[in-house]
Amino acid sequence: MDKKRWRLHRRIKRSILLSAGVLSACLSFSQTPHTLLWQISGKDLLKPSYLFGTMHVLCAEDAQLSDSLKSAMVHCDEVYFEINLGDMSGMLGAMKYMRMNDSKKLSDLLSPKDYDRVKTYFSQHSPMLPFGMLERFKPMLVSSLIEESSLGCKTTDGMELMIMKELHNKPVNGLETVEFQAGLFDSIPYEQQAKDLVNYIDSSEEYKKMTLELAEVYRRQDLDRIDSLSRKGDPGMSNYMDLLLYGRNRKWADKLVTLLPQKSLLIAVGAAHLPGENGVIDLLRKRGYTVTPIKN
Repeated sequence: MDKKRWRLHRRIKRSILLSAGVLSACLSFSQTPHTLLWQISGKDLLKPSYLFGTMHVLCAEDAQLSDSLKSAMVHCDEVYFEINLGDMSGMLGAMKYMRMNDSKKLSDLLSPKDYDRVKTYFSQHSPMLPFGMLERFKPMLVSSLIEESSLGCKTTDGMELMIMKELHNKPVNGLETVEFQAGLFDSIPYEQQAKDLVNYIDSSEEYKKMTLELAEVYRRQDLDRIDSLSRKGDPGMSNYMDLLLYGRNRKWADKLVTLLPQKSLLIAVGAAHLPGENGVIDLLRKRGYTVTPIKN
């Protein structure tokens, strides 16, 4: 693949991961050990599998793989992300699912004044993709792109991309499709999403502080604090918790019941999906598996 096409592929992949971050921004509170890596065993499993909580965008120096995570990668048979990051053609074709239906644009949803504020913001902050493309995206996905600039580091990376670099030809799959993820945002009125985007930009300093704290608690592997910050930081998401988070967790757990007996998996999904009574850890336990923390 030529360098230009590879750079576009990487930008699309990071853009999709950023949008997945929006879907990971919620949970419920419990006392959870400070680790992002968990072993799944018991029930009908011949070999253990592993569950790892990711953060989709971090400063590059913070996106590191621990020895215990590398060991899980070596011993697993296949890796599952939220979406199949190994499907290059799927990644390149993902843009059509990120766009609003009926050829809508941000300018159709906002007043000229608010539209100019959004356009000015992105012209000053150098987004990964041209604004001409972004203004056709579902507004909640555009909001997610602000996260990267909030970290304030020269170079960013994500845990999924770091894992991809170290897989050494292990099979990769996804719990969901890009089409399904992007389609979730069609259930939330575009006008409301556009309004939230403007509010996000107006409160960018407040959200920047939250993003920096979120990155810090991720480094501390404090899943409960990630939960608390996520719910506190985006109250507008409260009406869509089941659509964007809890319902997806239940579907994942049901799917994993059929996948886990077949082979050893590393399941790497947004850290916010792990804790709480509606989180993947407890949902797997309720389905009869033993899920234990591993020092990471």
